[in-house]
Amino acid sequence: MLLYEEFGTGRHRESSLVRHALGGTHDEALVAGLAGGIGFMYFVFEYTGRPPQLTIVAQAHPGSWVRSALDRLRVPYDVAHSAGPRWDRVHAALDAGRPVFCTVDRSGLPWHGAGDEPAGADPYTVVLAGRDGDTLYVEDTAPTPHRIPREEFGAAWSAHRKGRHEMIVPTGPATGDPDVEGAIAATAARLTGPVLGNRFDVNFGFSGMEKLAAHLRDRRTKNGWERRFGTPEAFLAGTRRLYACLEREWTAPGATRPLYADFLDLVGRPAAAALFRESAGHWSRLAELARTAGPDPDPDARRALFDGFATLVEQSLALERRAVAQL
Repeated sequence: MLLYEEFGTGRHRESSLVRHALGGTHDEALVAGLAGGIGFMYFVFEYTGRPPQLTIVAQAHPGSWVRSALDRLRVPYDVAHSAGPRWDRVHAALDAGRPVFCTVDRSGLPWHGAGDEPAGADPYTVVLAGRDGDTLYVEDTAPTPHRIPREEFGAAWSAHRKGRHEMIVPTGPATGDPDVEGAIAATAARLTGPVLGNRFDVNFGFSGMEKLAAHLRDRRTKNGWERRFGTPEAFLAGTRRLYACLEREWTAPGATRPLYADFLDLVGRPAAAALFRESAGHWSRLAELARTAGPDPDPDARRALFDGFATLVEQSLALERRAVAQL
């Protein structure tokens, strides 16, 4: 039996999951904004024998999107952890009409597969939206839920070490008005930092944007894109990954900025919304330039492209500093 009827990703996957699991009564932009909306994290990882691995997270990060959304929607929920899958708890929640949020290694889900990147490294949330005996209905991205035997789902649930066997189960209706001011303050703090309270904070928020722009313009050091992404293989991997991170992976299109601007309009912050919407145009322009870049440009064309990327990052940064000042 399915617990609800609306499935499929709208503009943002995790916000859609929360909205559907709560009965579809909340606007997707409201859910996204309350969960934290936007952020910025920039890292480049180096692995022997592989091109450098670019990672940008343009949405609120780190932290649980689901918990943040439920907390600020004032929706009560239970969290359970266990050493192994507790199917009795899963069945009890589903049989009581309560969907179950689970964190999995998505490479263990047959509709994704082992080739997805970065499949096992980051937490990936899905919703158990019903069951038929020992067959589970899983909401992920598709317009209809996926059917999967519980033991096969259990393997993916067990494979993600940090989220292993966690269950988040909403237990009732909202107990008050949404915490809009708390959500906005958290987003502003995430952009201005510190985020983690350690040496990696330089990679987050506005500092992370500054670092990305500096690396794009750097022609000399090993950290600069000129050296890191100078070979045809590395260049193609870097530009395609840049597009994915700003439009598809751990984000909504436009680096999540258009969705967050809609949230700000909903809660009466139109001036900041306009600035974030303008910034989104630069992020989307950057993503499109990355997507359409040829696989092996000559050095002058590559240099011009990296400088163009940097200019767009700097323009977005200036706009977002003004937006945060408005907030």
